[in-house]
Amino acid sequence: MVSPESVAVVPDKGPGWRYYLQRPVVVIFFLGFSGGLPFPLVYATLTAWLADADIQRSTISTFAWLGFAYSFKFLWSPLVDAVSLPLLSRWLGHRRAWLFASQLALIVSLLSLAVIDPKLEMVAFAMVAVAVAFLSATQDIVIDAYRIESARQELQSVLAASYQYGYRVAVVIGTAGALYIADFVSWSMAYKAMAGCMTVGLVTTLLCSEPEVRAGVASQLTGPAIAQARQWLFMAVAEPFVDFLRRNKRHAFVLLAFIASFYVSDRVLGILANPFYLDIGFSKSQIATVAKLYGAWVSLIGIGAGAAAVIRFGVARCVVAATVFIVSTNLFFALIVVTGPRLEILALTISFDNFALSFGSTIMIAFLSGLINVKYTATQYALLSSISTFFGKFLAGYSGDVQMAIGWLNFFFYAAGTGIPAIILSFMVARSMLAEQRLE
Repeated sequence: MVSPESVAVVPDKGPGWRYYLQRPVVVIFFLGFSGGLPFPLVYATLTAWLADADIQRSTISTFAWLGFAYSFKFLWSPLVDAVSLPLLSRWLGHRRAWLFASQLALIVSLLSLAVIDPKLEMVAFAMVAVAVAFLSATQDIVIDAYRIESARQELQSVLAASYQYGYRVAVVIGTAGALYIADFVSWSMAYKAMAGCMTVGLVTTLLCSEPEVRAGVASQLTGPAIAQARQWLFMAVAEPFVDFLRRNKRHAFVLLAFIASFYVSDRVLGILANPFYLDIGFSKSQIATVAKLYGAWVSLIGIGAGAAAVIRFGVARCVVAATVFIVSTNLFFALIVVTGPRLEILALTISFDNFALSFGSTIMIAFLSGLINVKYTATQYALLSSISTFFGKFLAGYSGDVQMAIGWLNFFFYAAGTGIPAIILSFMVARSMLAEQRLE
């Protein structure tokens, strides 16, 4: 599965390969690794652990709500932007202090998670998982700010790409790597190893330098920290949202409804993907090899195909194809129910599912980017991307209850059915976009 909050960014053709050897770009690669590692550990990998521990699927699916930490991180980002940490900020500087604190706390939280048995101490396990998600989202806030502030404008596309490369490597380690360790040793050792991998970010923070400037909204803030936080929230949330409604007028609510529904079917299914693989009879190593390692390569192909499709056919036509593709590929999981644990069928399902999601995510990125006012580039994109994942995460929290009531086969038809509103809305959006193009 592709992280809903991550963005695949391809650098401009201008910068050559030597740009990737510059110190800020290398630093962002390792910070991207640090940012990407915790996400699967509170999502796909965590659900596999819970399923392996025979936790009820209705309980497992509620862990989808951990994703709200990523969706709502803009609510406490003003405090991260404005409040200095005692002693640490004086020693490391504002950004590095927050990085160091969040990374150290993440390591401690992952080690704590590793020693808790979810079968015996579910409440404690859930509380620590919430802490990991919150700290991971906080780290993301600081990394984004550090990336923007650490280099000149012409390097930003390279920094974004470097971040994504680091992020993708970490996701593979946090999924396939953790599953291999869990299969051959234990889940406790897997999470201890992942906590050890988080030291990559900690060491990077200690070795990198503090940005010389405060960028974006942060540079416009004045007054005490709490007053700055209020200013930040208004400038980063209220103004960009009102601007979006004003510019899109009568189309605004259709656009928002489409954005909100686009990922619903994928999220409803995705939270139970690993529990399903284990339940149907695949081993953790088989899941790691096919669903995670092989799936990662398929996702890269899907990203490239999505970019090529936008160039060739335009965003308006692609949004319909992307939506139909994502919704329909959910039905391939029903094939596994019928055939049982056959690796070739799993590979076929992963091929279509990962390709469709990465293809569709690339289309959605292009679609959202076209809706953005350059005056509010970062803030509007963050708000719209949060909207795009909110309802999917909310419904995913109930996926376990639905599955237990209707069984796996019917569940996959249900998951596909939750995508029907998105398909209908995609036709409405495409029609309005094509109509506007004809008027121009």
